[in-house]
Amino acid sequence: MYPNHQMSTRILIFLFLFPCLCIAQGNVTKGLELPVVGVAVRTTVYEGDTIPFVSLPVINCYADRVFKNKRQQVAWDRTKYNVKKVYPYAILAAAKLKEYDRILSMMSESERAKYTKLAEKQLQDEFSAELKKLSVNQGRILIKLIDRETGKTTYNVVKDMRGSFSAFMWQGVALMFNSSLKTEYDPTGDDKAIEEAIKLVENGDF
Repeated sequence: MYPNHQMSTRILIFLFLFPCLCIAQGNVTKGLELPVVGVAVRTTVYEGDTIPFVSLPVINCYADRVFKNKRQQVAWDRTKYNVKKVYPYAILAAAKLKEYDRILSMMSESERAKYTKLAEKQLQDEFSAELKKLSVNQGRILIKLIDRETGKTTYNVVKDMRGSFSAFMWQGVALMFNSSLKTEYDPTGDDKAIEEAIKLVENGDF
C-alpha cells in the first residue's frame, strides 16, 4: 500500500468515526448539568431590567491635615497613638458586656450578684495590670469609646453591673482625675478627631 493511500485511508476512518464519537459524547453528557462559571450575586430590578446588586464596603477618605503649627501636629499624632492604644479595649468591653447581658438575663437576682462579683474578679486578674499603664488622656478616650461601642456610658455600665452606689463611687474617683464616667461620645463635635483616628486604625492606615 502506497503512503498516499495509507494517508487517505486514515483520513476516511477519521471522517467516519468522528461523527460517531460526537454522538456518543452527546449521549454521555445528555442530562448532565455543566458547571456554571461565574459568581452568584444578589439582583435588583431597575427600570424593568434585572441587574446585579453588589454591596461594596465603605471607604473613608480624608484630606491631608493642614497644621497651623507644630503643636497641632503633635496633638494629632498623640490622638492617633492614644486611640490605637485603647480602641481594642473598647471593642473587648462591648463584646464582654454583650456576653454578660445574655448570661445575666437568665439568672435570678441572687445569682446575678454572685456572677457579677466573679466576672469583676476575672476582669481584674486579666486586665488590671494593663489598664493601670494607661495615661490619664488614654483613660478619658477609653471612657468615650466604651460609650461609642456599647451605646452606654461607663457610668451606666457600672450601674447596670454593680448598682447605683458603685457607679457613684467610681464616678467620684473619675472626677478626681478631671474626667467623668458619664461622658458621652460625640463623633461630629468634640470627638471628631478621635473618630477620624478610629477610621485610620480600622482601615489599617495607622
